[in-house]
Amino acid sequence: MTQTPRGFDPNDSYDAPTTQYPRAADRASGSAEEGANTGNQAGPDLVSPAPAAPAPATGIETPRPETPGTPAPAPEARQVTRAGMVWAAVACALVVLILLIAFILQNQEYVQVKFFGLTGSVPLGIALFIAAVGGGVLVAIAGAARIIQLRLAAHRQRAGRQSGAGARTR
Repeated sequence: MTQTPRGFDPNDSYDAPTTQYPRAADRASGSAEEGANTGNQAGPDLVSPAPAAPAPATGIETPRPETPGTPAPAPEARQVTRAGMVWAAVACALVVLILLIAFILQNQEYVQVKFFGLTGSVPLGIALFIAAVGGGVLVAIAGAARIIQLRLAAHRQRAGRQSGAGARTR
């Protein structure tokens, strides 16, 4: 069982057991050592005084003034995870899908569509959606062809390095 020492206030930054908020005695010894190392003459009169006795608990915390020797708390580094990236991608896809559904529902007028001799009548929103998907497919095909081309070139370079420069003959 852990006991809390008398006079310990976990909400008080001077009593908290972290190096983020050093106590006044620690700052005094640290600043005097720093002054000696850097050539500055930091005497005891330049060190901030120790905090006064704690105020009676009124339920309202008064913020302590920042001292020049106290470093500001560092922001926590956020880690990007695959699950977080997937969640963000799904959220963005849902927003796009909702906007697409609203677009299709607002464009229900039938239009005449002609394609390579075929003629038909479809709602405008659906016709534009089909055209956008067709454009995406064309871009995906062009991208896949370029990726395959780059992979083949990289494979040829690796094969050339492994077999040696003079081993190839035609």
